[in-house]
Amino acid sequence: MPKLKTKKAAAKRFKVTATGQLKRQKSNTQHILGKKSRKRKRNLRHATTVDKTVQNSIKKTLLPYA
Repeated sequence: MPKLKTKKAAAKRFKVTATGQLKRQKSNTQHILGKKSRKRKRNLRHATTVDKTVQNSIKKTLLPYA
């Protein structure tokens, strides 16, 4: 059986942690920032983990070797 190709778009957006969870960046940080408060923009800087309900499907289909 041939090797499975990793979806590069997903590989750029997700990183696998040591415990096997997927780490991602938060959205809403690129433009239209004037109406967002400092606190909101500051909290959007930090990475978060992918929800468990979606995590397995991302790992299987997009990141086969994760």
